[in-house]
Amino acid sequence: MSLCYRLLPGASIIPPSDSRLQILRLRPVSVRSALCDGISRALRAESRSRFSEPVVPPFQEGGWSFSRVRSRSAKGIGAIGEMIGELEVDLRRQKTAEVLAAAAVTVVLGTGNRVLYKLALVPLKEYPFFLAQFATFGYLVVYFSILYIRYQAGIVTDEMLSLPKARFLAVGLLEALAAASGMAAGAVLSGASIPILSQTFLVWQLLFSVVFLKRRFRLTQILGCFLVTIGVVITVTSGSGAGISLKNAGIFWSLLMILSFLLQAADTILKEIIFLDAAKKLKGGSIDLFVVNSFGSAFQALFICLLMPFMSKLWGIPFNQLPSYIRDGTACFLNVGSLSGCEGAPLLPVLFVIVNMAFNISLLHLLKISSAVVSCLASTFSVPLAIYAFTLPLPYIGVASSLPAGFVTGAMVLVGGLLLYCWCSLPRTTSDNKVL
Repeated sequence: MSLCYRLLPGASIIPPSDSRLQILRLRPVSVRSALCDGISRALRAESRSRFSEPVVPPFQEGGWSFSRVRSRSAKGIGAIGEMIGELEVDLRRQKTAEVLAAAAVTVVLGTGNRVLYKLALVPLKEYPFFLAQFATFGYLVVYFSILYIRYQAGIVTDEMLSLPKARFLAVGLLEALAAASGMAAGAVLSGASIPILSQTFLVWQLLFSVVFLKRRFRLTQILGCFLVTIGVVITVTSGSGAGISLKNAGIFWSLLMILSFLLQAADTILKEIIFLDAAKKLKGGSIDLFVVNSFGSAFQALFICLLMPFMSKLWGIPFNQLPSYIRDGTACFLNVGSLSGCEGAPLLPVLFVIVNMAFNISLLHLLKISSAVVSCLASTFSVPLAIYAFTLPLPYIGVASSLPAGFVTGAMVLVGGLLLYCWCSLPRTTSDNKVL
């Protein structure tokens, strides 16, 4: 394209004496995110810059000499792109660090939860059904109390509370059915076989994440999850005879326990969907953990009440004897009356309830900031740690158990699988700071 210049007679035209052209740019007035702050600083630096190097040779027209210059906005935009890439990398790294810290807390609380559950059953060994129901309805009171306090403080908003409750109803139903089927199968299966069957939970998590969340996993991530499962199986089965007990229990009870873990996996995937949809409906906001915990626990308690005749029968308690069972369980829990063998109550059961509540909150927080698969891996990692903890001289346990023969091998395989999954999940960047 050619440029044309025309001299107008009688007109006084002052030729440009400076070949530098200044480009006006808009400056953002207010921004919130760190990313926008970086763009704003880059734009302001660009607006203060002056470009003086000609990029096109000068030409003459009518005795006048002109120089055409090109703005270096492309270079400025490139610098802004690099800054955006660096900020994205920093944000991804910060999120990764947050997930790792939350996972570490979940592992510690998960280990304490498993150990304290065993300790809590020392005084309540005759009343495990009472302990389960006490925890369920106790959480309901505590969660709603915390929810009310957070609502008064403005942390929980009316928009959060006005979200549809249908999914919370489904969460409560899944948790109640998982508890019922798990109790039924757990009454028949041996203690060593249950951790083995629980590894199907991770398989369901991966499957549901692909189907319902449209999430894709690398082959190395799937391999890491597989190694985690194998590591737990090696750790639990070493010298325990779990395979023989599974064969003696029959296929039906094993399938029923697997169904219980399927329901639990569906429950966690549904909670992840609740978090994702709430972020859209709240316009980028995030639903509070205690909204999910409170309403989910409320509907779970409702369905447990409806299933109470069936669930009490699973523990060998006739429904007409349930009031006296609860009365005796309460007396043993408080360690009052003439009942014997309740030493350690109420301290041990209360400690279990507190740690179990903290574990559930941390697990839900990890699910909120990461995914159902990551929360499952963190919970799984607590299995070998709990096995090791029982080798320590714990109070009320008596003689400490010895480590299984293949404990170290299983733990190494499990840790290798976790490291492989985490390494494949870390954000990677290209040479131009693009996040992969």
